[in-house]
Amino acid sequence: MLTLTFSTGVVDAVGYLGLDRVFTANMTGNVVILGMALTGAEDLPVIGPCLALVAFVLGAALVGRVLRRTAEGWTRAFTLVIALVGAGLAVLSGVTTALGDAIPVREGATPPTAVLVVTAALGLLMGAQAAAARRLAVKDVTTVVVTSTLTGLAADSRFAGGGGEGWRRRLGAVVLILAGAAAGAALLHWHVGAGLAAAASITLVSALLGHLRARVRPAATERAREGTLA
Repeated sequence: MLTLTFSTGVVDAVGYLGLDRVFTANMTGNVVILGMALTGAEDLPVIGPCLALVAFVLGAALVGRVLRRTAEGWTRAFTLVIALVGAGLAVLSGVTTALGDAIPVREGATPPTAVLVVTAALGLLMGAQAAAARRLAVKDVTTVVVTSTLTGLAADSRFAGGGGEGWRRRLGAVVLILAGAAAGAALLHWHVGAGLAAAASITLVSALLGHLRARVRPAATERAREGTLA
């Protein structure tokens, strides 16, 4: 899940810097951008953030409905969702590469229809990932935002009178989404497709490793139980 958080940082950097200042994973950013744009702030996008918001909600709703019928934890259905997100990112990497000079979108220019389609597709995929992460329920690791993670890190710290529990995981999520955004921005100097290709690879590997670990843990538990009974 922390690795997927890094991947999300890459995707959001690609969206903001390459797709006309749109966040495709961090919907708080889009709401703020829309609020400023709708009250008269100049040169802020409206269509892209709206598409990303709608697609994100749709993706989250679809995956929420699918995973609601499955067992808790990392299941085959969960693996399938994350793998489909990775495959979708790989397809979009090829699409953005084929768009050539249309990406990155120049500031103030109207994004081409194909770029808006990519924006909506990324929002759909990130919504799906966020809903899956919510179902898995790793505390403070939503993979798409770190505001609540930072709040928990500070509020539960020893400075605040807490025990500092979970600080490594929380700090790791913050550092990794920061590192992902930096990596996405660096890859943008090559091409938008490079960032999405990297995110796709990371997501697919995460799906594979998570699936393998989920298969190993029940087997180990069953062997331990048999040993206890014996």
